[in-house]
Amino acid sequence: MLSIKQDLLAALAAGLEELSPGAGDKAAFESPKVAAHGDFACTVAMQLAKPLKLNPRQLAENLRTILLKAPAFERWVDAIEIAGPGFINIRLKPAAKQETVREVLQAGPGYGTQAAKGQRMIVEFVSANPTGPLHVGHGRQAALGDAICNLFVTQGAEVYREFYYNDAGVQIQTLAASTQARAKGIKPGDAGWPESAYNGDYIADIAADFLAKKTVKSDDREYTASGDVEDTDSIRQFAVAYLRHEQDLDLKAFSVQFNNYYLESSLYSSGRVESTVAKLKTAGKTYELDGALWLKSTDYGDDKDRVMKKSDGSYTYFVPDVAYHLAKWERGYTKAINIQGMDHHGTIARVRAGLQAVGEGIPQGYPDYVLHTMVRVVRNGEEVKISKRAGSYVTLRDLIEWTSKDAVRFFLLSRKPDTEYIFDIDLALAKNNENPVYYVQYAHARICSVLSAWGGDETELKAVDLSALSSPQAQALMLLIAKYPDMLSNAASGFAPHDVAFYLRELAACYHSYYDAERILVDDAVVKLARLALVAATAQVLHNGLAVLGVDAPRKM
Repeated sequence: MLSIKQDLLAALAAGLEELSPGAGDKAAFESPKVAAHGDFACTVAMQLAKPLKLNPRQLAENLRTILLKAPAFERWVDAIEIAGPGFINIRLKPAAKQETVREVLQAGPGYGTQAAKGQRMIVEFVSANPTGPLHVGHGRQAALGDAICNLFVTQGAEVYREFYYNDAGVQIQTLAASTQARAKGIKPGDAGWPESAYNGDYIADIAADFLAKKTVKSDDREYTASGDVEDTDSIRQFAVAYLRHEQDLDLKAFSVQFNNYYLESSLYSSGRVESTVAKLKTAGKTYELDGALWLKSTDYGDDKDRVMKKSDGSYTYFVPDVAYHLAKWERGYTKAINIQGMDHHGTIARVRAGLQAVGEGIPQGYPDYVLHTMVRVVRNGEEVKISKRAGSYVTLRDLIEWTSKDAVRFFLLSRKPDTEYIFDIDLALAKNNENPVYYVQYAHARICSVLSAWGGDETELKAVDLSALSSPQAQALMLLIAKYPDMLSNAASGFAPHDVAFYLRELAACYHSYYDAERILVDDAVVKLARLALVAATAQVLHNGLAVLGVDAPRKM
């Protein structure tokens, strides 16, 4: 129905131009708030009434008269009704909705995707320093980042996935000290155990492998331990490589992959931090006060100017962030999205201010941010806070092992990112309609079961007669399928993969209603094939939508 909708929009634009030259760009359809009111709604008459000095209802009637004569409306529209002060409600002919089935079956996995647009974009997510196992908050970030990448791929963008982390600094020093203490036989609680050390069992595992002089390899580094407990640099490098490998295993179990791993330390070793500061000085956007170097960030909407370089000569934490995002821009990524926790909210204004101030034409809203809240885990009605492996928090791997990859991804994507989420382990394991991922996957499996029982060639369904799909339930299902491409576009522009989860639950419910209302494998061959085509199209859209979320579409449950 994509081409039909475009034809109708073109006819609407032409009609508006006839009524008021220049008004054609206001042509748009909305979904009626009440399904009984029609398939498309248009409010343009109320928008144009005041500038045209006309009664909105009369304007709507005039537009209706024009549209009824348009070839596209004559072919695809059953009725145009005027309601209230000037709402235009459009009812499509069954044939218009039936075209959706054919479009889906012909496009297959490509239904809802757009052609390549040449847009290069970078999405940074997870970006966890290698100091311990990934926790469920990292899991939410991984699910969000990967799904947002998938959404933009459907919109024709070239998406680059990047993981940014630090292999130096205070946290890494603490990791090395913790591992060294374990390697020397000192345990948490013993005299000599570092006060700020990491206490999880994983530290003992790292120490044991270090003493055994093992080699660890992650996606971006490889290192062989020296086994010398006094060799702090070797301990540091081995521990970082070990935990990066552990992160890789967690992300692989979660079906998340990255194109690149970017080291914060490289910003210093390559001179990028120094050069960025030099550019800001040259642009006249810095000043010195009390022995420190300040950025004039208030010139760009920040609530106060920010210290860039402290009196002791060290840089504040947002300076490498500015250098890193400048590097993204210089690499040709004109759109950048960062998926981060709510605790990063304070950095947004100062990073953007630094990028504006550097004077390289970077747009005001660069980069985009998607901030998410943390996740609470509940089992048997009680919150789960401790993991033996991590020592103080529930890990992503725990959650996957307790439930499944699909449950974790779908659940973590089923709410807006800035909404606190409670992950109910018991619900994730339930095999009933209350479990959202089970409900959606069961709809797909149920369709596959019907198609298997039929036993025919599914490719032949692309050309069958669809005129038998005229019942209210079939019409509702086809109309919802037709909304999938627009839903994807809106979800991408709004960084809202939760919209895909909401849509899939609605589609599954609509299919279940259709299945309960109409038997599919009937004796009448024409009716049977039409209904099989409809359910096959439904399965395809369920499959496509689940793929965006990184969730499998099983053929059996």
